[in-house]
Amino acid sequence: MSAEQKLRDLGIVLPPPPAAVAAYRPWARTGNLVITSGQLPWKEGKMAFPGRLGEAVSIEQGYQAARLCALNAIAQLKEAVGDLDHIAQIVRLEGYVHCSAGFRAHPDVINGASHLFAQVFGDRDKHSRLALGISDMPLDAAVQLTVIAEVKTLA
Repeated sequence: MSAEQKLRDLGIVLPPPPAAVAAYRPWARTGNLVITSGQLPWKEGKMAFPGRLGEAVSIEQGYQAARLCALNAIAQLKEAVGDLDHIAQIVRLEGYVHCSAGFRAHPDVINGASHLFAQVFGDRDKHSRLALGISDMPLDAAVQLTVIAEVKTLA
């Protein structure tokens, strides 16, 4: 089943790919790779889930923030390649969790993104992953993701 069909089956409508908020591009393509810039949990033009995990943001909210970041990353990938079925594989997911000292549930938070990629891309989601905690985040976002995807070679 295509990624586009899986999104429909999940009842997910991709948002417009978020614009850059500084001097960078939201994604770059080199050879058969597309790399997204850091994706924040934007929802309808507003920052969803601002604050630190372990303080103002719960683990479940962090999970939802990571899922929203992943949804925005999928929108960037679609813009980059035109059709999500041109994605051969999600290669790497890097997740940064805005958290207080002593917070240790980074993997649980970033699972929000990993689970969405698995649902949408199925066997094409065999990514490696990084889940780190950081003390400050741009725009007070709870989570930020970067995605590297391999693009199929088109004949």
